[in-house]
Amino acid sequence: MSGSFVDFTLLARATEDTRTFGAGEIIFREGDAGTEFFVVKSGKVAIRHGNKTLQLLGEGEIFGEVALIDSAPRSATVVAETDTVVVPVSEKQFLFMTSESPYFALNVMRVLARRLRASNTALPDG
Repeated sequence: MSGSFVDFTLLARATEDTRTFGAGEIIFREGDAGTEFFVVKSGKVAIRHGNKTLQLLGEGEIFGEVALIDSAPRSATVVAETDTVVVPVSEKQFLFMTSESPYFALNVMRVLARRLRASNTALPDG
């Protein structure tokens, strides 16, 4: 496994369905229902919990996938850091891709594992 970044750019190029957000616009809020995840086609987004920025994501990265996996409300707020274009991927598309492509499912798991490791590293020793 080379590097920890998984590139989902191909998924973003597979459709013309996009959404555009200006810098500072909220893409979704913590607590919202999650019926889709997103691929960043261009720009940067910030994943925030309260007033803390947990992660900055750019082109080819995904966010919002956790709500599709566990059917729980969004666990963070996502804000466009710059003018941003995202590609929405519906729950139906997500289920199809994970069932038809084990490699896609493995890549999503790699993203989740990388984020979990980063969160664990950020925890204070105690």
